[in-house]
Amino acid sequence: MMDEKDLKEYEDNIKLVSRLKKSNKYNYLEGKQITDEESGSRVYDFNGSRLPSVTTVLSATKNQQFLQKWKAKVGEAEAERIKNLSSKRGTSMHKFLESHIQGVGYDDLTGIGQAAKPMAQKIIEVGLTPVSEYYGSEVMLHYPGLYAGSTDLVCLHNDMESIVDFKQSNRPKKEEWIEDYYLQIAAYAMAHDYVYKSQIKQGVIMICTPDLYYQEFKIQGAELKQYKHKFLKRLNMYNELKFDEKERTKPMKAEDFTK
Repeated sequence: MMDEKDLKEYEDNIKLVSRLKKSNKYNYLEGKQITDEESGSRVYDFNGSRLPSVTTVLSATKNQQFLQKWKAKVGEAEAERIKNLSSKRGTSMHKFLESHIQGVGYDDLTGIGQAAKPMAQKIIEVGLTPVSEYYGSEVMLHYPGLYAGSTDLVCLHNDMESIVDFKQSNRPKKEEWIEDYYLQIAAYAMAHDYVYKSQIKQGVIMICTPDLYYQEFKIQGAELKQYKHKFLKRLNMYNELKFDEKERTKPMKAEDFTK
């Protein structure tokens, strides 16, 4: 006979493997995620075309002032420790969520895994309740010739075709802190609409902290369109930075010294 603790764990595991309804409305193309040897950044290969990732574009063009102040405050070593812990916990949480969506059994008995598991359950119980069906999980998307990336979920959320991204956070977020999350969603929506002739109406960001505080942020309509334009500006900035970098590192020819 199971005791109360075992029963709760059993019920939690059942929740984690309950499959969402899958729709085959979109036939997703497969790309390949690789690390560019020259820059060390993540790129996606679609049919031989190498495209920068959305996260690489945003990381290269964001204002680093807040991050630098935070590192100065806590120290480089502590900042690196927090960053690595958050990254591992986020990866584990995503794995729990991906397994739930696809109806695949999964568990992670490490300390990080056991911290991430209830966070995933919180998102499942609150965030995924309005999802009636999904089209793809961990979907690689690309805008030909421009950029690529992977989104956590493409689904029907409150009867609207939506891009969903899952995030873990060490503390609750204020909306003014998450502009890059909105830009990421907008980039994925733009790529999905272009390649699959869809009409993504909404972006949903689902965030959970280790103490199980859940937050949800949405963008729709004119606001979503505005963030698409903002992302394209950041993409232009990224391309200009890469061009300038290539110009600086371009080997000089003999005639350059005679000018």
